[in-house]
Amino acid sequence: MTDDSGINAVTDKLLVNLGGLQCSFCVGSIRQAVLRMDGIKDVSVSLSHEKALIEYDPAVQTPDAIKGTLKSIGFTIRDPDKLRSFEEEAEEISREKKRLIVTGILTFIGVALMVLMWIGFSIPFGPSIMLSLALLTMFGPGLYIMRMAGASLRRGILNQHVLLEAAAFGGLLGGIIGTMTQPWPIMDFFAVSVFVTAYHILSGYVSLSVRARSSQAIKKLMDLQPATARVIGPDDVETEIPIEDVEQGCLVKVLPGERIPVDGIVRTGVSSVDESLVTGEPLPAPKERGDEVIGGSMNQRGFLIIEVTKVGEESFLQQIANHIREARALKPDIVILVDRVLKYFVRGVLLAAFGAFIFWTFGAWILFGVPNLELGVFATLAVLVMGYPCALGMATPLALIRGSGQAAQRGVLIRSGEAFQAFKDVRSIAFDKTGTLTLGQPSVIEIVAVNGFTESEVLSYAASLETNSEHPLARAVIERAVNDDVRLGPATAFEAVPGKGVRGYVMDAAVLVGSPTFLETESVRMSDSSEQIEMIQKAGLTVIAVSVNKTLAGMVAIGDPLKDDAKETVIGLQAKGIEPVMVTGDNERTAHAIAEQLGIAEVHAGVLPHEKTVMIRSLQKHGNRVAMVGDGINDAPALMQSDIGIAIGAGSDIAIESADIVIVGDRLKGVIDAYDVCRSSYRKTVQNVSLAFLFNGIGIPFAVAGLLHPVWAMIAMAGSVTAVLMNSFIRFKK
Repeated sequence: MTDDSGINAVTDKLLVNLGGLQCSFCVGSIRQAVLRMDGIKDVSVSLSHEKALIEYDPAVQTPDAIKGTLKSIGFTIRDPDKLRSFEEEAEEISREKKRLIVTGILTFIGVALMVLMWIGFSIPFGPSIMLSLALLTMFGPGLYIMRMAGASLRRGILNQHVLLEAAAFGGLLGGIIGTMTQPWPIMDFFAVSVFVTAYHILSGYVSLSVRARSSQAIKKLMDLQPATARVIGPDDVETEIPIEDVEQGCLVKVLPGERIPVDGIVRTGVSSVDESLVTGEPLPAPKERGDEVIGGSMNQRGFLIIEVTKVGEESFLQQIANHIREARALKPDIVILVDRVLKYFVRGVLLAAFGAFIFWTFGAWILFGVPNLELGVFATLAVLVMGYPCALGMATPLALIRGSGQAAQRGVLIRSGEAFQAFKDVRSIAFDKTGTLTLGQPSVIEIVAVNGFTESEVLSYAASLETNSEHPLARAVIERAVNDDVRLGPATAFEAVPGKGVRGYVMDAAVLVGSPTFLETESVRMSDSSEQIEMIQKAGLTVIAVSVNKTLAGMVAIGDPLKDDAKETVIGLQAKGIEPVMVTGDNERTAHAIAEQLGIAEVHAGVLPHEKTVMIRSLQKHGNRVAMVGDGINDAPALMQSDIGIAIGAGSDIAIESADIVIVGDRLKGVIDAYDVCRSSYRKTVQNVSLAFLFNGIGIPFAVAGLLHPVWAMIAMAGSVTAVLMNSFIRFKK
């Protein structure tokens, strides 16, 4: 990498796990603060996953300095390699709940005093009590808001914290001035300081509750790697040691049924290994001397001795974890409607408040000869209160709560607010194949009988011999025989040839079941059926040949059947203007065969997990919104990278934890249901924002004109919240 001068420029990346993010104002504050530092190249922040990925010049800037800036503006830093457990998240919610309870008690006392005053009761030391409540609220539970506002102001950043503290200190200052000089309702001013601070703390608690789910995708991924490995030392002595102590070049022994603990090369042994975490495909891969194996995959049959080639950060599982972390931070920003509005709204409110004060003091002095300080203070505070975006802040959450309930009734779990806002703009949906568009289980699709044998006989011989095998293809053959009520005979002298097939005797007949190549090596004539075999393979199916006494009896075609609603889902999405794309780790032939059945034009086959994220990013070029639907571990990075990650609920936990939307069960048509609900929710959000603006748009001019008392501004703000609440729970259009 070179800069404009042609000198090599080294760029490092810092991934930071953040705490304290509430809305896209926080994202903007982080970007503005960090980008103003020397040596910063780029800053990507994911609000939903509380991650920041920062590119910087190590010759100019240091990670500690960057973290120090983030801390100084009020955000907490967590070790990105240390995922918070569910208990830690629950503890954080509990801590915020205590803060909310304290604030609630102070607010309740304040409301009670205000009501008593309004109905005519004389309250001894009322102003002093209300002042104490204001100070306790602002400098107690609300102190963190004040610190964040101060840090933002020092950097010239205007956000919701600045607006809140302007209103809170305005109320405090107005009450103090009234105590000393002016005959105005002092308690009302102090009450404003209490109420706006309490509302913000409530909003923060709700935001934390929504975000604090047990996000354990990376932890679950790393749990696939065994904690220990069986290392073969000098004199063939086996020693079980912690996985972190295993070094490159060590020999590790893996028994049948065990997970392979390391990445390496097979030095001894023959087996079949389930590598679905890499390819997503259910069929095990044959392994023998010289073949590579991946840590976390499952050894099925036969023991293996593996020479370790990769450890630590270089291992496959660690690389996948890193891809998930990076995809979280690089996920495109989705600025929801209300935050886009608030970006300009805060500046407008502060400008209006300042203008109101100037008009009723200096302006009134110039126009009327007498400045009206009382009206200036009233108008300024009323603008700040009327302008505080309570209803705007609730416009989106209330619509999303309603939308989430409707989606849940359809078997769809929507886990992020961004999904509601962005799904309507999606124009491409990338689908994994196995387990997503297909059932993910090998099944017998067709049986071809030759040389005078019947289909029933071919299936009977194959299933009878395969009853001794644990291979997934064998289970598919046996399941078909049981479903077709085919009679099975006794099998003897069974022998498995890993990666090729099986041999033995069925009712005294010598039977071979396996790949066509395997039967050819066993002197079975296959040439007469080569065209049939080729046609089956072109259809994306696996051919299992069956011979009896060295004569080819027939072929069993095994494949992964489409889900019942797969074609309907693809057609439904195309009708909505969304183009389906297949991105799969399977081979080109199988992928194109499935795509042709479904009517999917764009196919990317043989794609590895990290390549899927690259593919998603290429689809996202020029601002295009892209969704990804998957179910496996190998889909997790792409689900995280896409604008909308959709996991099939019957899939892996890691895929589910990486997704924004989860389709409960195995019903693919839930993707269309999710799209419809998200569009409806967005319409409801627009209605809510319009209602909130109706109150603000009318109220702020009245406040500037000095026609709205601060307390009535609070009442108007409550009215706008009520209107938004009622609108949110009006029944959605179907």
